[in-house]
Amino acid sequence: MKEKTYHEKINIDNELKLRELLQALPFFCKEYFIGIEPTTSSRTRIAYAYDLGVFFEYMHTNNPYCQKQTIREFPLSILDQIKSQDIEEYLHWLKYYIKDDVEHTNNERGISRKLACLRSFYNFFFRTERITTNPAELVKMPKLHEKNIIRLDIDEVASLLDEVESGENLTERQKAYHAQTKKRDLAMLTLLLGTGIRVSECVGLDITDVDFKNNGIKVHRKGGYESIVYFGEEVAGALFDYMQEREHILPMEGSTNALFLSMQKKRMGVRAVENLVKKYSRLVTTIKNITPHKLRSTYGTALYQESGDIYLVADVLGHKDVNTTRKHYAAQADERRRQAANMVRLREKAQRKNSGGHFSDIL
Repeated sequence: MKEKTYHEKINIDNELKLRELLQALPFFCKEYFIGIEPTTSSRTRIAYAYDLGVFFEYMHTNNPYCQKQTIREFPLSILDQIKSQDIEEYLHWLKYYIKDDVEHTNNERGISRKLACLRSFYNFFFRTERITTNPAELVKMPKLHEKNIIRLDIDEVASLLDEVESGENLTERQKAYHAQTKKRDLAMLTLLLGTGIRVSECVGLDITDVDFKNNGIKVHRKGGYESIVYFGEEVAGALFDYMQEREHILPMEGSTNALFLSMQKKRMGVRAVENLVKKYSRLVTTIKNITPHKLRSTYGTALYQESGDIYLVADVLGHKDVNTTRKHYAAQADERRRQAANMVRLREKAQRKNSGGHFSDIL
């Protein structure tokens, strides 16, 4: 039997998880998930199933009409009984609640994502005239405050790669494994910093996805499509050194084609890479919480600063909508404009001093 790719395995696991989650949702929810399958990823559907579970549990506990039946037996018509005020109260409740003795909180982005789920859910049945009301559409999206882009500065990037290569500041326990993982770790972090690929795209790479002739890798993008991402000589060197070592490693069954292997000789997972980045980045900076996504931001920022081309950055990062890119890197554009104010000198300093004061004094 042909070995399944990383992304095929993930999709199968997510499909099984979705079926499990559907067992706790009203019967009509299955129609919704079948309907959105062509336009969503398996990961998105899992997230929506979790969110709908929280929504219906809240309604079953707090809405008198919804208390009359079990969640599983809710009829589709129950959606018409839920009003926009009910949804607004639900979103307010999401800010803090306790479930199974565990505290849960949602910030403005978490609440926004859950409302987006409800809008998609209601729109699906409203468009097909299965329900007569669409209260989710009447609820305003929370205002999202822009987040500062956390990234590594150029000297921090160099220090990070130096730490990976030397390992001299690691703990004694970490040093014991460093010799075995140094080339892998250096290849992985150099690749993330030198291409801006997502961590899921990185761990999903197979050996055959690397093309040294054209200095490119084939990545499975968010959304399901494949794309070629090109890399420079630094990345090529680190990858080549690791792949020479990788040729002599006999992987476990199911990970034969995986590019990056764990100490257990299995394909590395997202969490393992997150821990790897955290381990090395703490040696470089203690005030920045660096994750694989922050390495992606580091690359995107550097590319935008060098090229000034937001469309190029969007294309390389795999953003379908350039506005997503522009939103994240608008601050960089503003900083460039600020710098431009001092780039052009009209007169030499000495001449200005001799002119008898500041411009503000003349005014």
